[in-house]
Amino acid sequence: MTAPDLEVHEQPRVESEVGPLRSVLLHRPGDELRRLTPRNNDQLLFDSIPWVDRAQAEHDAFAATLQSRGVEVLLLADVLVAALTDERAHMAAADTAVDRRRVGHELADALSSHLATLAPAALADVLMTGMTFEELPAAEGASLVRKMHHPHDFVVDPLPNLLFTRDSSVWIGDRVAIASLAMPARNRETALLDLIYAYHPRFRSAGRAYGAHSAPVEGGDVLLLAPGVLAIGVGERTTPAGAESLARSAFKDGLAHTVLAVPIVQDRATMHLDTVCTMVDRDAVVMYPAVRDTLIAYPLQPDDDKGVRVAGPVPFLEAAATAMGIDRLRVIDTGLDAVTAEREQWDDGNNTLAVAPGVVVAYERNVETNERLEEAGIEVLRISGSELGSGRGGPRCMSCPITRARL
Repeated sequence: MTAPDLEVHEQPRVESEVGPLRSVLLHRPGDELRRLTPRNNDQLLFDSIPWVDRAQAEHDAFAATLQSRGVEVLLLADVLVAALTDERAHMAAADTAVDRRRVGHELADALSSHLATLAPAALADVLMTGMTFEELPAAEGASLVRKMHHPHDFVVDPLPNLLFTRDSSVWIGDRVAIASLAMPARNRETALLDLIYAYHPRFRSAGRAYGAHSAPVEGGDVLLLAPGVLAIGVGERTTPAGAESLARSAFKDGLAHTVLAVPIVQDRATMHLDTVCTMVDRDAVVMYPAVRDTLIAYPLQPDDDKGVRVAGPVPFLEAAATAMGIDRLRVIDTGLDAVTAEREQWDDGNNTLAVAPGVVVAYERNVETNERLEEAGIEVLRISGSELGSGRGGPRCMSCPITRARL
């Protein structure tokens, strides 16, 4: 699924949610999911323990569906290994895996030395899958920290949420925004994406739209409604400071003329804006009906002295249509009734991935939402997600578009 020659492809650029998808970054679930147990799955942000073999089969089918529509699929593990062949990336990666405050200086030095000896593929595996004290070579780090930890405790934490590549980075125009992830379990993900975009040959020349050390912003909260128009959810994962910082950066770089900051409920069911609303066509969204009439927005625009002018609040749908330069935004509701809508919102019925205007990938289990989409003229490419959804994420969450054709 990797590209045979990364130098011949289009330059990364994404200006909308629905422009024909050319290339996308996915992460095939791996052994990091086998690290999940009833003891740690809450801490690692999973609602249940997935059947990994089935999750991999479902993900392979997802990738194949995209490829059948002419989309180039890049796998995160492959591009990470390619980046780690650069000695500078290898050295930096080994450092990002070591939490000196938690393991102490002696064990940290021993762990760093061990990781520095690993081949790029082996190092990438540790960075993604993690490492237990038992797996650290016995000769390394004979410290109190090691003696007082259980052999199955992690000296390097696994990253099971790598599956959701949308959150850790997002392309805005020809620049990439490295997210600042709010949850401790996901902190190291941004370091890996930072390395990929800095050292992989395909991305070395790409500019940055936002830095991972800025205020919290996650990619699932960022919707490119139209060229020059961003919507940023503000809730459990993205803060008002993060939304404003990203808006300032987008204005400064000429990537946007309007940013809509959209407050959402701060809970697990609505962790990101794309759990309640995603674009399915140039002028259409699929939306959780419980928020349709209450979702508001604060329109942000650049002012004359290089600051940010804040307006609102105003109804989101009205603000979005105005910013997009259309009369209205068509809304397709999740489900047919309140109970079905709540169930299918939880099952990521709103979290669709557009591969072209009016063509989306969606979980097959959201039967009524998919039927409503088709009744509205949207082609639905159904995929299975019984195991992939255990971490609370649908097709959009699991994909980071690298290149979309302009509308």
